[in-house]
Amino acid sequence: MKKYYFTSESVTEGHPDKLCDYISDSILDECLKQDKNSRVAIETFASANNIVIAGQITSTARIKIAELVREKIKEIGYDNENLDIDYRTCKIQAEITKQSPDIALGVDVGGAGDQGIMFGYACDDTPEYMPYAISMAHKLAKRLTEVRKTKIIPYLRPDGKTQVTVEYEDEKPKRIETILISTQHLDNISLDDLKKDITEKVIKSVVPNDMIDENTKIYINPTGRFVIGGPLGDTGLTGRKIIVDTYGGYSRHGGGAFSGKDASKVDRSAAYMLRHIAKNIVANGYAKKCEIQVSYAIGMEEPLSLYVNTFGTGTVSDEEIVNIINNKFDLTPEGIINYLGLREPIYTSTTNYGHFGKDDLPWEKIVEI
Repeated sequence: MKKYYFTSESVTEGHPDKLCDYISDSILDECLKQDKNSRVAIETFASANNIVIAGQITSTARIKIAELVREKIKEIGYDNENLDIDYRTCKIQAEITKQSPDIALGVDVGGAGDQGIMFGYACDDTPEYMPYAISMAHKLAKRLTEVRKTKIIPYLRPDGKTQVTVEYEDEKPKRIETILISTQHLDNISLDDLKKDITEKVIKSVVPNDMIDENTKIYINPTGRFVIGGPLGDTGLTGRKIIVDTYGGYSRHGGGAFSGKDASKVDRSAAYMLRHIAKNIVANGYAKKCEIQVSYAIGMEEPLSLYVNTFGTGTVSDEEIVNIINNKFDLTPEGIINYLGLREPIYTSTTNYGHFGKDDLPWEKIVEI
């Protein structure tokens, strides 16, 4: 039997990088609500009680950026500049220009908004066709936010991280080896109480009993204290959680981030399309695992290359799957946008707890191929 261990991490919506992703995607969605043809490439930077927005927007939309940013920070739950950041007092600076006319030349005629490589992946580890470790890490991170916002654990603050190590046997998840949770909290709580509450109200409510045994290791706030968090504890930046956003490191990554980019940027749209195709390759019984890569050139419509790897699990050859993809799917940027409906303001729903594995997103739909 082949046995190995694999680890993935997730973060809560209050993690400083995710705060920045959420602000960037919120600006994108607001642009698309007013103008579906908006071109947006926005980056957010957070440090202490300061937020900087920079990038390019070409749109007829009129947005009150400072008001929108404060609303989103409040929504996450940040209201104390002595612990993390305060939506009421933070400084907000916006440096926004229009899309470069050199880039627009190619995008205006339906070409890719940049060169690059993108990957999509799916496997049969979980009902949502995601690798088990990242799926469980996301569920734990989401639960951390739920118990904070619903006051089930009222002393938690927004910043937090989860990490799960899974033992695989014969390519199947057998058990969880390690669970690590680090969560921001108020100063007046003991570590013992925190460990008890997180174990009972987060871990046990999420992790199946048959995946934990007497040898499973659980670590909660290993340093013993996590009071200062958010942008005060560590700077935040859009696009810095690309592995959290995708497959937890279980599949390769092309390097391009998602948040703050409209769908003309193939970093985002092609990665979504490849996830859709890979998921349907597995869901339709062509393989138990499937990884797909495409590459694009700026201004050109058709991909430069298409690669499929089913890791020896395919019921047909990888070459046959390439032919199925070429016959079934339009991989031009415009084809992807139209097929998945990517001009709609759906992007804030993708920001947290992974861009993949959520049934309500268009690229997660199972179709017959």
